[in-house]
Parts: sequence; structure tokens; C-alpha cells
Amino acid sequence: MRFAALAILTLAALALAGWTLWTLTGRYQERIFGPLELDDLPPRPVALVFGAGYWSDGSLSDVLRDRLDAAIELYHAGRIEKLLFSGDNRFAEYNEPARMEEYARSQGVPAGAIVLDYAGRRTYDSCYRARHIFQLGAVILVTQRYHAARAIATCQGLGLEPIAYTADRTPYVHIRGYWLREIPALWNAWWDLTIAHPTPILGDPLPIQD
Repeated sequence: MRFAALAILTLAALALAGWTLWTLTGRYQERIFGPLELDDLPPRPVALVFGAGYWSDGSLSDVLRDRLDAAIELYHAGRIEKLLFSGDNRFAEYNEPARMEEYARSQGVPAGAIVLDYAGRRTYDSCYRARHIFQLGAVILVTQRYHAARAIATCQGLGLEPIAYTADRTPYVHIRGYWLREIPALWNAWWDLTIAHPTPILGDPLPIQD
């Protein structure tokens, strides 16, 4: 009986989170731009590019490569002046921001247009540090559509003024799993923004804009 009640509560919570994700995506639709809407995308000084995984041989995952290609497209189109690459660097042999920079440099982005955030372990941390360490305000978030609504909600809740440019360039094999993963991730984001208010790794302010 107790197990059945727990199962029902879990399913109800997941259903509510799924409905919330669908609602958020609709609410922020006017702030989410795709590649066919590049000409309509308002320019911003900086794009925050969320990290994602790469393989042990250095090759980029489809998700990360698409995010970088979208960010590079923004730079070459003159929509942004600088790219903030935020990713995980907890281990000496794994450095998302450095790998992101290496790829962007190979595609013609100059070193002076790139800023690295080595402590962007998750969306909340990247948004928090973008605001409090790099002191950003209006910003373009570069990520996939499945992540865009949560990224906007999180960054907005932490004091940024975000819009998103979607990086979906590849038919991802695990796209259904990515959307499903957003359901518990959305609950975690709500908890962090309204209850826990965790403080990620900080340091001295490093304002990107003068």
C-alpha cells in the first residue's frame, strides 16, 4: 500500500514537472530563436555557451559541437562580441572550456573574443557565475531547444536578462531521453532558485564588459 502511494505521488510529480516544462517552453517562446531566425535575434555583447561532454580522444559530442557551431555562427554574424564558454573542469584530464576554446579557435574565432569559465558544472552554476563573477546582464544563451526554457528560467531567476539561440543541428539519437531528463532537472532548478539558494564556486569578479 505504501509503495503504491509512493508510486502514485512520483508519477504525479513527474506529470506536474512535465506540464511545467511544456508551459515554460510556451511562455518563453518569444525569447527562443532558431537558426532560421538569426536575422531577428537581438544583438547582445556576450553569448553564454553551456558545456557538454566530449570523448576521451578529444572528439566533441554532437550536443557540444552543435552548441559551438551555433555560437561561432553568432560571432561571425556580428550578433555578439564575446563568447563565454562555461563547462566542467573538475578533473585534470577533462576540461570542457579549454576544448571548446580549441574548437572555436580552429573555426576562426580570435582568442580575444573568448572567455573561459572553468566552474560551470551545471546550468545553475553557469548562470550564477555569469551574473556574479563575469557580471553579465543581457545575454544570449546557446543551447539546444530541450534545454532552452530551463536555462532561461534559471538565468532569469539569478538576475540575468536572457534570450536563447538554439543549437539543434543534428538528429540526436537520445533526444527523447534529453527531454525526459529535463523533468527532474526542472524540479532541481526550482528547488535551487526558491529553497536551497546554493552558492557555486566563486572568486574575484572578472567583468567581461568594461
